[in-house]
Amino acid sequence: DDHGEPSKEETEAHIHDHHGERSAGEAQEADSHHSHSHHHGEASKGEVQEAHSHDHHGEPSAGESKEDHTSSHHSHSHRHGEASEGEAEEAHSHDDHGEPSEEEAEAHSHHSHGHHHHQSEEPDEGHDHSHLHGLNEGALAEMDGKDFAHLIEDMDGYLCELATAQIRDGLHVLGKVPDGDTMVDMLQALTRLKNLDIPSLREAIAEMFGLDAPELLSNQGARLSFDAPSILSRLADRPLATAGDVIETIDELAKHLLALLASDNFDPAAIPRNVTATFPGLGDNAETADVKTALNFVCETIVPSLRETTLEITSLLGALNGEFVPAGPSGSPTRGMAHLLPTGRNFYACDPQALPSMAAWEVGQGLAKETLSRFLAETGSYPEHVALSVWGTAAMRTHGDDIAQIFAFLGVRPTWQRENHRVTGVELIPLSELGRPRIDVTIRISGFFRDAFPHLIPLLDDAVNLAIDADEPPEQNYIRKHFIEDLAKEQDEGKARWRVFGCPPGAYGIGLLDLIEAQNWKDESDFATTYINWGGYAYSKKDPEGVDARTEFTYRLSSVEVAIHNQDDREHDIFDSDDYFQFHGGMIATIKALSGKEVKGYFGDSSNPAAPKVRDIKEESLRVYRTRVVNPKWLESIQQHGYKGASEMAATVDYLFGFDATAGVMKDFMYEGVAQKYALDKSTQEFYERCNPWALKGISERLLEAAQRGMWESPDPETLEALKQTLLQTDSMLEGRSEQQP
Repeated sequence: DDHGEPSKEETEAHIHDHHGERSAGEAQEADSHHSHSHHHGEASKGEVQEAHSHDHHGEPSAGESKEDHTSSHHSHSHRHGEASEGEAEEAHSHDDHGEPSEEEAEAHSHHSHGHHHHQSEEPDEGHDHSHLHGLNEGALAEMDGKDFAHLIEDMDGYLCELATAQIRDGLHVLGKVPDGDTMVDMLQALTRLKNLDIPSLREAIAEMFGLDAPELLSNQGARLSFDAPSILSRLADRPLATAGDVIETIDELAKHLLALLASDNFDPAAIPRNVTATFPGLGDNAETADVKTALNFVCETIVPSLRETTLEITSLLGALNGEFVPAGPSGSPTRGMAHLLPTGRNFYACDPQALPSMAAWEVGQGLAKETLSRFLAETGSYPEHVALSVWGTAAMRTHGDDIAQIFAFLGVRPTWQRENHRVTGVELIPLSELGRPRIDVTIRISGFFRDAFPHLIPLLDDAVNLAIDADEPPEQNYIRKHFIEDLAKEQDEGKARWRVFGCPPGAYGIGLLDLIEAQNWKDESDFATTYINWGGYAYSKKDPEGVDARTEFTYRLSSVEVAIHNQDDREHDIFDSDDYFQFHGGMIATIKALSGKEVKGYFGDSSNPAAPKVRDIKEESLRVYRTRVVNPKWLESIQQHGYKGASEMAATVDYLFGFDATAGVMKDFMYEGVAQKYALDKSTQEFYERCNPWALKGISERLLEAAQRGMWESPDPETLEALKQTLLQTDSMLEGRSEQQP
């Protein structure tokens, strides 16, 4: 595994939707975690070796191998048994709606007024609500009635996003077929987007009423400019004032249809009857054709595939017995790829020579456009220099979205061979067509990307050099501008062209986790030193094996204005894995330390390839905190898994802490909320005492460390004292456990 991303086995061919089942390989990894979750913090031999393979600033040892490095993930589990990066990122299933915490849900009533803001195609993705988080009493006092009404509308729209966000519901049990509500929720997740030529169930229902679902989703908070169809209002049994109201009703109808089919054991013959029962008077109407097509796909393809989840056990035992395991494609099923199911197969990835694909090129252009539009709106100008981290497993799932985004920044496009759609090279997009300057890009590739896609490094190098060598005005070609400036400083021409950096050959990861775990850091400068040491090797067409370029990497990062990391599905989030804070948070901390300035951190979301979105990393942190971290639904579901569930809770706190340490994403109320929900709640404490007191100890220690370091700036004294008492109580719990052991 990469120590920079989830392992291929954990990431690719899994069912991740509302109650998402995972593949055999993934669940196997989650179970095997218990073998290295040391109750009293003793590191295994591999962990000790890994812990000593780095100096104070985490410089990789020369001989570190991929297998050696894998053990470093497990060193994170020594305190409370949390999952390794791949487990934490992927070892969850999904529930239908990530409802906000009780306080937020009670405040949510979006039928009383409309909204003027814009939201994205997926309900949990939306327009910039950052202004909601920075309001103070003075700003409120200066608002006139119209502005205040717009503020209330925005707040309501934001709550709508939180209420309909998709989150996980517990962990997958190897070979367990979803049933009951779990099956219905999963099917709804798998049919929200188009699946190849199969229409989206949500869009098909909207079209029945003459509505455009993508249009409604793009402006979900706005008051309807037309009267909602009367039959839809009757079915909703409430006023439909906004686009969000309509989408909510459509989703309710979709779930109702799927529940009816479930009661008929997903018999395709029951589809016409159920459609007629759900939509009186429309059952035989031509407008219901797409709805029936989507439901037929559910009955004839998706459900049979989900019922084959038992193959996970069969295939695992067969593989252990040296038998053939049937092959199957990989990807993210909830991203309009339900045809990838069933799990339990020996999945294959993609044709590396076809990256980026034509579809990925469209997504990459969208991500670049959203990034530049956001920066332009916030600052009034384009960024001259951005940085992007690129993972190999994401490249496999998306067929090259990140690479396509890099090309789009540079103003070059891939060319493909017509017969097989393999990439043959890149060509320059004329400035007249591009309509903006070419953006300089520094790329931090993961070790797995380097190994899995070595041919893409020369292609990236070609794209960089094509932009550098274009005879264009510097104010319209920032990468050429910087190249000329570097030559004027007597920098070597070859080094001035370097833009692709990664780990030394044979090494993997970022190295920040060791600093966090050992509490061996003071400020961003420590993270910066480690980040540079681990990622400061340049890769190019001339030097495909990499050369030490820590000086050049430092120089490049010092002028970056935006640090970017993308996520291609909503099947996990930024507080699911240490890799997010290591790669993205580490980049942000390093740029800040080197430049002495605040840097923008952008989170690219392409979970809906048709409508990619970009958020500020602090906005994304708040969204995940509110929809999952302190959501009673998630806390209840994860506690169903006993010891492992407690480990996941402790891991979440660690990742929150790590991201705050590197990127400053946490606010005091977030720490307070985590303390109350994860450490001080009496029923939760009883759960820890029964199942995993080591998790409670780790959580208490981490929260107290945040306060001691000033990250939790002004903690409530009573909360702080309660955490100290809880930590003392865990010592008694652990002592009692020790006395019970023979």
